[in-house]
This record gives sequence, C-alpha cells and structure tokens, in this order.
Amino acid sequence: MIGWNLTLYPDAREGAGSFRATVDTWAGRRGEPGECRDPERSLQVAASRARTTVRRFCAANRTNRFWTVTYEGAGCHDPLVLRSDLAEFFRGMRTALGGKPFPYLWVPEWHKTDHGLHAHFVCAQYIRRSIVETVWKQVPGHGFVYAKLIGDLPVGSSAVDEARVAARYIAKYMNKDFDVKRAMGLHRYDLAQGFQPRRVIVPGPSLEEAYRRACELMGGPPATYWKSEDSPEWTGPQAVAMSWDG
Repeated sequence: MIGWNLTLYPDAREGAGSFRATVDTWAGRRGEPGECRDPERSLQVAASRARTTVRRFCAANRTNRFWTVTYEGAGCHDPLVLRSDLAEFFRGMRTALGGKPFPYLWVPEWHKTDHGLHAHFVCAQYIRRSIVETVWKQVPGHGFVYAKLIGDLPVGSSAVDEARVAARYIAKYMNKDFDVKRAMGLHRYDLAQGFQPRRVIVPGPSLEEAYRRACELMGGPPATYWKSEDSPEWTGPQAVAMSWDG
C-alpha cells in the first residue's frame, strides 16, 4: 500500500515500518538478482535482521530462561553433529515436559579454546536442571549443563523486559565465527516452529495517522520511538521503530 505501513508485533510489544512512495525510488539500485553490490553491508543487514527476529521471538514468547549445554572430553567440532544432537535434545525435552510443544531458541558458539562447540538456548518455562541434564546426557559425550538467572533489572521489570535481556545475551553469540557457519550454509540460530510472533499491518496515508492507529491498537504511546530522520547516517527509505513496555 502506498503511504506509511507499520508492522506491529503485539505479543512482542514492538513495531516498525517505512514509507512506500508511488514510484519505486530504489529501482536500479538493488543490483541484478543474485548479485551483491556490497557484501560487507549485506552481512551487516543480515545480522541486524537476525537480531531483530531473535528479539521479537523472545519477547513474544517470554523466553526469559537462559541455558548452556556443553560437550565433555575433546568436545564437538562438527556443526552438523551439534545440530543433530540439539534436534534430538529438544525432542527429548518435549517428551520430558509432557509432550506439548514449547517455545525455544538456540545458537551455537565455538569455545574460546580448542574444545569445539557448545550451545546456548532460551525458553519460557521453569524447568528443573535435573530434567535438562538427564535429557542432554542421554547421549555419551554430552557434558555439563548451566543455567543463567536473568538479573540486574530494575524493580518492576516485566517478563517482556527479562525476555529482551535474554535475547541480547543470546544474540551476541550469533556474530561469533559466523564466516565458518555461513560457508557451510548454516543459520545463525534455530527456533521452535509454530511460535513466531503474530503480525498486524497498520497502514496510514501519513506517519501521524499510522502512528495514531498503532497507539490505539497497543493501548497507548510507545516507551521508545525512533525515526530515521533523526539519524544522519541513515541511507534507506524513511522508517520508524517503536517498542512498548510489557
């Protein structure tokens, strides 16, 4: 639709949008299909999109429990083995928790030494550490399990605030050693299917009108409001981003 189009993620308590002109002013500037005019810029944009997806998923599902699972001995040095192990692990977790699907998101990390890979994941519900350890250690060679408490938040912080902090924790690992993962055609992260945050499109002939409609739908003005016109370094089309308290 011509004009402003805001995409709201009500469960994640945020939204973003941009202005669409009558004429595609970006035509001819994108390059040919399959062509990347600025590979470095392309990687930066892809990383930013991945962080945004992770933040919205975590906030929408209130994934405020942070876990790490490791390997013992010489460790795991094959990203495909890690992914296979984690797929089996989350199937086992689903069974151990009663068979009902649950939201989770995980990222791999290469150990600082030569120990290989381990993984971090976030989920929403409280799970006894003994359950996580039992399921993870069903496979020989699987090592310790660690849980991290999301703390140091202001008094009165909500589950959404906690989930956003957990998202920042886990997102920082997505950029580490990504050239290796990208060369193998692997993603920065993986998540439970069926829990992607719902989207609501809010159009408007002007930013003011789209913003007013967004505030009505979300129950009030956002706690944070960013506009591209306030960022001199911004080179894309006019855009806005906003978030609401949980």
